[in-house]
Formats: sequence, structure tokens, C-alpha cells
Amino acid sequence: MATKLVVEVIEANDLMPKDGQGSASPFVEVDFDGQKHRSQTKPKTLNPSWNQNLLFDLSDPRDLPNKTIEVGVYNDRDSGYHKNFLGRVRISGASVPSDESEAEIQRYPLDKRGLFSNIKGDIALRIYTIKDSTSQSAPQQTVEETPLQEINTNKLDTENKSTDEKKKKKKEKEVRTFHSIGTAAPPPPKPQPPPPPAETRADPARAGPPPAMHMQVQKQNPAYGLVETRPPVAARMGYRGGDKTTTTYDLVEQMHFLYVNVVKARDLPVMDIGGSLDPYVEVKLGNYRGVTKHFEKNQNPVWNEVFAFSKERLQSNFLEVTVKDKDIGKDDFVGRVSFDITDVPRRVPPDSPLAPQWYKLEDKKGLKISKGELMLGVWMGTQADEAFPDAWQSDAHSISQKSLNNTRSKVYFSPKLVYLRAYVIEAQDLVPTEKGRVPDAYVKVQIGNQVRATRTSQSRMLNPVWNEEFMFVASEPFDELIVITVEDKVGPGKDEHLGRLILTVRDIPQRNDSHSKLPDPRWHNLQKPSLAGEEESEKKKEKFSSKIHLRLFLDAGYHVLDESTHFSSDLQPSAKTLRRQTIGILELGILGAQNLLPMKAKDGKTTDPYCVAKYGNKWVRTRTLLDTLSPRWNEQFTWEVCDPCTVITVGVFDNSHINGSEDSKDQRIGKVRIRLSTLQADRTYTHFYPLLVLQPSGLKKNGELHLALRFTCTAWVNMLTLYSLPLLPKMHYVQPISVRHIDWLRHQAMQIVAARLSRAEPPLRREVVEYMLDVDYHMFSLRRSKANFNRIMSVLSGVSNIYRWFDGICRWRNPVTTCLVHVLYLILICYPELILPTIFLYLFVIGIWNYRYRPRDPPHMDARLSHAEVVHPDELDEEFDTFPTSRPPDIVRMRYDRMRSVAGRVQSVIGDLATQGERVQAILSWRDPRATAIVIILSLIWAVFLYVTPFQVVSIIWGLYLLRHPRFRTKLPSVPVNFFKRLPSKADTLL
Repeated sequence: MATKLVVEVIEANDLMPKDGQGSASPFVEVDFDGQKHRSQTKPKTLNPSWNQNLLFDLSDPRDLPNKTIEVGVYNDRDSGYHKNFLGRVRISGASVPSDESEAEIQRYPLDKRGLFSNIKGDIALRIYTIKDSTSQSAPQQTVEETPLQEINTNKLDTENKSTDEKKKKKKEKEVRTFHSIGTAAPPPPKPQPPPPPAETRADPARAGPPPAMHMQVQKQNPAYGLVETRPPVAARMGYRGGDKTTTTYDLVEQMHFLYVNVVKARDLPVMDIGGSLDPYVEVKLGNYRGVTKHFEKNQNPVWNEVFAFSKERLQSNFLEVTVKDKDIGKDDFVGRVSFDITDVPRRVPPDSPLAPQWYKLEDKKGLKISKGELMLGVWMGTQADEAFPDAWQSDAHSISQKSLNNTRSKVYFSPKLVYLRAYVIEAQDLVPTEKGRVPDAYVKVQIGNQVRATRTSQSRMLNPVWNEEFMFVASEPFDELIVITVEDKVGPGKDEHLGRLILTVRDIPQRNDSHSKLPDPRWHNLQKPSLAGEEESEKKKEKFSSKIHLRLFLDAGYHVLDESTHFSSDLQPSAKTLRRQTIGILELGILGAQNLLPMKAKDGKTTDPYCVAKYGNKWVRTRTLLDTLSPRWNEQFTWEVCDPCTVITVGVFDNSHINGSEDSKDQRIGKVRIRLSTLQADRTYTHFYPLLVLQPSGLKKNGELHLALRFTCTAWVNMLTLYSLPLLPKMHYVQPISVRHIDWLRHQAMQIVAARLSRAEPPLRREVVEYMLDVDYHMFSLRRSKANFNRIMSVLSGVSNIYRWFDGICRWRNPVTTCLVHVLYLILICYPELILPTIFLYLFVIGIWNYRYRPRDPPHMDARLSHAEVVHPDELDEEFDTFPTSRPPDIVRMRYDRMRSVAGRVQSVIGDLATQGERVQAILSWRDPRATAIVIILSLIWAVFLYVTPFQVVSIIWGLYLLRHPRFRTKLPSVPVNFFKRLPSKADTLL
């Protein structure tokens, strides 16, 4: 039976126009093993669809992995006699499945042919082999349309996407291997042959030995990678077409809305028998209907409500604004105003807002009624309109007026946070509750939910001394109370109050930096705990009271951390006078999302998604789009940047408060973190970011988030200067805070920010703030520990590569290289002034070489680096466990035993390191008298020898001995190594 190779040419997208009229007539030509076949020509289209099979004879299926399939896309000119190159793809035969059922549609980015080729777009193919009992070629077939509808362009291969942007100069043939990602649930993994060794270039498909200077790039599942996009936004189009109105929101696509501003009414007619009117306004456009709130017994109501109808969903050419009277049964018709949408004016920001006008109400027949006028403003605008955030959206027509606030776009600001230091020094004249008893006193300080307590005084007396310091987190407007209580520890679990002091944070002095003088400590009167009235306590206070000595002040020179320093978005001190100037502007365009998973499938709905972005103390929230898996927000936000080494966080959530439910929590869909220092200035990045969430069931991809990002630098000198300054304010280094206290203060700051933002309207829920700030980042995770261990090993791999390279030099694996190293070594010894210039020149050459392989895309959540793809289910269950644990004792015992085994290995490594260090100490400590005597005698001999021998001669002899030929080497350890390993350590003295 003959074997055939089938190449199904499905379609191509976003091809380069080549006919001079903004279009092309593309066809596909496939070359395999000397056989060439071409597809049909699709005239005048940049997104052709062929759905055509091309068959090739395969003489030896076992030789297929060693062959290459070359697919070229061309523009047909002059009836096929001339053609323009549109791109090509080279596919390794090793990636071709042997069964049609295993073949999936794969999307390949088109590659350049030369250095100056201008190519873009991709092509969808399906390649497999079949057994053919006949020797004749089967006729070409057309693929049905149904499989094409299942193509998910954003879940396809993105691993090799960045290679389209790299300049290639190749002398040998290049083979690119692609992998596809299906939209449905993946089939169970099948055994595959081991992949070829990693390649040195950015192209991940070629195989070859890596050079020593190449940066190592860790691969991950293509479904978890970025997908670069080219949306029709003004920042990418360069304002082509002359439409300057797009510059207002140039990172997002323009969305047009019909705005209706219902301001107020006057002199409305009375509809009820009792002479009253309960008016409200109904705005109707096709099937969309928006309603204002109603007023009871008011003929001159004021609403000031704005309605926005998406132009894409306009279902009628006429807008009806009707005033109605709220009634128990059917609401009464009062009057209406109608508009023809074609006559509605267009407003372009930054124009001033459109002035509303008075309109006479009409009856149902279109005749003017004698009484009643309605003030309205109707215009056509975009999402750049200032009325957009507070407008009633047409897609929210099914929710109640109460729940409408939970769907609106808002901007929030975190409260200003300051550290508060409390020095508890001493107390005097304490009066115990039992006469004759010396109190065992301690002090408890409380600010809000933050409580700290001193130890009991070492000397039990009526004038105890503590000298302890505490730090708390205070927030503006500093209206919190500081409650200081002196208590007597009478017995286990029993304490008695000896006195109390209440202060407000607003009255506490502030220190801005370390050069400022510390505020003087003050004596404060303690109020006695008494059930008597306030007048009696005041009288007693004048006569006698216990006192406490305190120093309280706000330390505004620190930056209050509310997120981890590894991905912090703000590093400014609390004091405004110490803050740095802005060095640029960060612009974020949240375009939309796609392929979101239904989060409300149990309720018969899909997802009500919204986005939250956080940078510095500014939080932004997009509007909630109801019941959609492919939302399009197209909202743009701006932040001032004071430090480029900061991170912006963007999260996507499902709104669970649409129906007025207050107990439910918004579900997390995923988040993205982007470090600003990895972005090129003035470049617009538009990508689909994978939304990855780690759940107890494993890693889950909930869709892709479409973002446009641009960092604009306005002060280059200041920005470059920042790289020489400390990351945190100076106070963190002059008077550092311990790591234990930093973690506690960070947790308290998170709680304050979450509580403050949850009281906004609409509230930014606590679960949203905690997820954005990674409130549980400090909790133990075996998965994260493995990831950090792999990071360390990846860093150390560079050292091991240098060692292997040097070992190869010493063993003369490449004689030419070894000879060149000998020559270089002799030159540096003879001319030592060239050593440092050579080192820095080598660093320069490495940097220039690695510039070819620099990252072209912003960073994103790396599932492979996070060790999330292959994590064990029990490790995930342990990571999501509460603290303290809520698991059964058997599971806790098993995890404890596992922790002991891991700790045992760590203990062994630490013990080995300690052994080597103790051997170094034992060289001259006379723990081994003979070894120390040998060392000091040899040291004397070497001192005399090095004194009489020039240093260059010694260096040449030592270098030549180190680089000697393997013929003069032995496999046994050297004499110094044997001597060092015989030195004693303290390991034998451990119990």
C-alpha cells in the first residue's frame, strides 16, 4: 500500500497587500521531496479561504522525520506567469501525525524570505499521512466548512510567533516545527519520541549545539503564550485616513454611542384624581428600554441621568423619550419626545458638553400638549465622552436600578498610608486593684484592628520599665483612635485594667526623614477604669492619676508596602516633599477579551466580566458587560510613572452582584502583571494575554485578555539616573525594618486598602483587592518552592556552562580553541593592563550578540516557570488549604512526613556547606596538628619562592600547568583536593 502525504490548505489571514490597490490574489504552493503542487487563486482578498487538499507521494514513511515541507504563499499576477512573495513556512516532517484522526488544524505565522522582506499574516494548515491502496493519486477534495468554524485563532500556536520579527541570515536549511492547540478539551497525552536538543537561535525548531554566549529561553505550552495582534487603533495606524478624532483614545478601537441626557421636566400635567403625579422617564430605542427613577408627587422632577446606546446595536431609526406616571396598575402616559437618529448631532471631545434643550411634550398622535416640557440632550459620541462612565449602558437593560451602579466604570485611589511608631518607655504610680499586690504589668496598643502588646516588665514594681517599640499602619484622614491600655496579668487568661489612654492619630507629630529630630517623649495621664460618671472621673483626674511615658510619631520617610516588593507598582515615600518627579506616562488600553469560560453556567448564564487595573495608588475598573464570553470594553486609562522598575497588574473578574446579591463573591478569571522596565519607550504593544488561574483541580486557562500598552518617557536623564538610586526610600536603608515586621505591616496595609475600597460606590470588593495585591503570597507552597529552586538552578546553570567550557579547554577537546586560549592567557600575563579592558570588551560583545535574541514581547504569567503545568494535585490541595489547616489528620500527617523528607535533604546540603567552611577554618586552627604544620611550612616556602620569582613567571607556569594536555593528566583528584578533604570538620561532634 502506498503512503500519501496530505496537506489541507484551509485559509490565511491578514496577508500583505501586493497589487498596489490594497489587496492581493493569493495562492499556495507546496514543495515536498521534489514534488510541487499549488492551490487555486483567490482574487482580491487578504483573508483567502481555500479548503483544498494537496496530495504527495511518500516513498518511505520512516524517512519523513528527516524531510521538510515548504509552504509558500504568493500573489498571482498576469494569470499565473508572475508572482509576488507573501510569506512561507517550513515544517519538519517529524511533526506530521501518521493518522488523520490525530491531525488538528494548526496556524503558522508566515516567515520572511530575506532580510528586507515585508511579510505579515498567518496560514492555517492540516497535515497528515494516509494509506492509499491504489497507485493513482486521489483527486483533490474540498474540506467542509464546519471544522473551520471551530478554529480559535487565539488558542493556536504562539510559541514561534516572535520569530517573525527576527532578522535571519542562514546558510543552511531551517526547519520550523509548530504545535497546535485545540479549542476543545485536550485528548489524553500520547507517548512521543524525545525532542531534539535545544537550538541556539530564537527559532525553536532548529537543532544544534548552543553557543556559550546565548541567552537560555525556557519554553512553555504554546496555549499559555502571548499572541501579538494588530487591532485598528490609531496608535498603530499612525492616524492614517485623516481622522484626528481618534487621537483622544488612540490605544483602543472607537466605539460610537447614542447618548441621551435626561435632565429634568417642568410644569407636567396632573394625571391622578387626587391632583398628584409620580413621574419617571422611559427611553426606548428598538427593543432597548431604559428607565429613570420616579419621584412621588412632583411636577418638576430633576433626574440628571444619562443613557448610552451602542451604535452597533441600534435596532431603530427613531428614539422615543416618554414621560410616564407611576401607578399601581398600568402606568399612565404623560407625553413623549421623538428623535430621528440621522439628525442627531455628533460631539467630538475635547468639545464642551452639549447643552440640553427644552422640548414640548407630544401626545400619542404627535400633537403638542398644552402643559409639560422635558429638558434633554441627545448626541452621538464615543467612549471618550465624559458622560460615558456614569451612563446607563444599553446592554444592562435587564438589571435593576439598584444593581446598575455595580456595572459602571470607575477610578479609585488608595488611601495615603503612613507608618506610626510607638515607643513604650515606662509608667509611674500604677495602682493595682488589690492593695498590697505588686502588679505584673504590660502595655497593649491598639489602632483600629492592629493590636500589639509589650512583654511584662522584668522587675515587678509600681514604676515598671519596658523600652519597647512598635510600628503600625495609619491611613488618611487620620481619624482613627489610638487606645493604650496598661494591664496587670493576674493569672492565666485573666488580666485587669490599670489605666487607659485614648489619642487620635491626627494629633501625632510627623517625621519626614532621618535627619529630622525625633519628637520628645511625653508623659500622659492614664484614666482609671471606673463605672462612675465622667464628672467624677474628671475630678479624680485633677487630683491624682497614673502616668505613662510614650514617644509617638508618624514616620513618613518610608514607603508603606501594600504589595510585594518583587512586583510593586509604587515605591514613593509617604511624605509628599520626598517624592520623586514623574519621568513618564503609562497608557493602558483594555480592548476586550475572548474565549472566556462561562462562570455562571449553573444559573443558565455565561459571564459578566469586568477588568480592574492597579498601578501606584490608582485603581481603575471598567464597566461590566453582561452575559458575554467575548467582551469589548475599549477603555483607556493613564498613569504617571515615577520609577520604571515597577509593575502594573490587570485582573479580570466575573461580577456576581448584578442581581443585588451582597453575600456572593466576584469570581477571579485571571490576571496579568507587566513590568514597565521591560517595555520600549514610545512603542505600542498590543497582545492577547492568557488568563491563567491556579485552582485546586490544576492550572486552568479562562480565556485571553486583549491589551494595548504604551510607556512614554518625558525625562530621559531622570529615568537613567533612577537606575543608580536605591529602589526604596532612604529610610528603609538608614533605619531598616525587620523582615518579620515588614510582612506583618504589609498584611495590615492590605487590610486597610481593601476595607477602604470596599466602602466606595460602586465598591471594589475585598476579594478583588486581595487577589490583585496577592495577599496570600507569603504563605507556604511546595509548588512555589520548587519553582524558586528551579530558578536558582537556572541561574547557576550559567556557572556550570562556564565550568564545562573551561573543562573542555583544559582537556583539549578543541585544540584550536585551546591554543587560542593559551595565546590570550600569555598576552594578558605579559600585559596585565589589558585584563580589565578585555573583560569589559567581552561583556560588550556578549551584550551585542544577545541583542539579536532580545525579548520582543512584554512579560506575562509563565506557567512553566511557576511549575504550574506539572504540579501534583496534593500539592495544590495543600496550597489552597486554610491556615490553620482544615484537612483530616491522616492527610496532615502525610504532608508533615513529606515536609520532613524535603527538610532532610535541605539539612544535608546545609551540613555539607558547613563542613567545607569548617575545613577552611581548620587549615590554621591546629585542630589537625600535622595538617596545620604542613600548611605553614609550605606557606613559608611559597613566600620565599614568590618573593624571588617574578609574578608573571609564576602566573605563566601555573596557567600552563592548569591547561596541560590530557596526556599529562590523571583521573585521580589533585593533591590540594586530597589534602583539603582530609581536614577535620565538626560534623563528628554533632549528636
